[in-house]
Amino acid sequence: MKRVLIITVTAALAAAAAKAWVYKGQWGGFNAPYGIAVAPNGNVYVTDRSGRVQYFTATGSFLGVWGGLSTPVGVAVATNGNVYVAEHFGHRVQYFTATGSYLGKWGKEGSGNGEFNRPEAVAIAPNANVYVADGLNHRIQYFTPTGSFLGKWGSPGMGDGQFNNPGGVAVAPRGRVYATDHRNGRVQYFTAAGSFRGKWGSHGEGKGEFENPRGVALAPNRDVFVADHYNDRIQYFTPTGSYLGEWGTRGGGNGQFYYPWDVAFSPTGARLYVTDCWNNRVQYFNRSSPAVVPTSLGKVKALFK
Repeated sequence: MKRVLIITVTAALAAAAAKAWVYKGQWGGFNAPYGIAVAPNGNVYVTDRSGRVQYFTATGSFLGVWGGLSTPVGVAVATNGNVYVAEHFGHRVQYFTATGSYLGKWGKEGSGNGEFNRPEAVAIAPNANVYVADGLNHRIQYFTPTGSFLGKWGSPGMGDGQFNNPGGVAVAPRGRVYATDHRNGRVQYFTAAGSFRGKWGSHGEGKGEFENPRGVALAPNRDVFVADHYNDRIQYFTPTGSYLGEWGTRGGGNGQFYYPWDVAFSPTGARLYVTDCWNNRVQYFNRSSPAVVPTSLGKVKALFK
């Protein structure tokens, strides 16, 4: 009887240790939220289909809004608090102060340098350069903080460094760039100037597989978190793509999703925010403290002495 109890306790502790991210809260009031970004002060910025950017405290208390945008999808916040927004049907990037005062813009519809065809996402590098997932041009472009063109890479296809509608982009502290290759069902990563370094993923529902991945975010330890859009889950990986874990199923309950679109970390990395698009809400999850799992039967027995 004692041995059965010991085995049961061991299994329960192992399961608790494996649950690295736990549901903490949510808030709504959106019309299909798309992009999400967190400012250095912890405020959370969200774009939605109504053509606006809303911002909130870390737990969802409303702070402000501005609008008049043409399907704002991607959003990113620089270290100085400026907010960059990729306008999907506006084919441009606009940037604002932390409270929404207009600062500048660049881009127009086209395929030339600094032009866009339905940009999907935007990210800020440690050196303040701005990276844009240029969706239907099937490429990544990058710019100075005020929009001067610096470089680009990518072309249509399934080869290394090619894309079929890149849907998300994130930049690591040392400049490595991660991009979700939306319709190719994978993640690719590159140097800051676009040299291909690796990839993982394929179409499917298994571990490390994707169905139209979108948002991507990097934890402080450089683990890579991906919004697996049509699989209604979040998956996470080492920086080179080794599978670490996942959570989420289709539904409207706590910790469930209906087309998660984007992911973003709090400044400390202890909290992850997810735009739950067709549930019209943001959910957030806290990193749990891992349980101490005994590594031998002897150690488990010691618990019962």
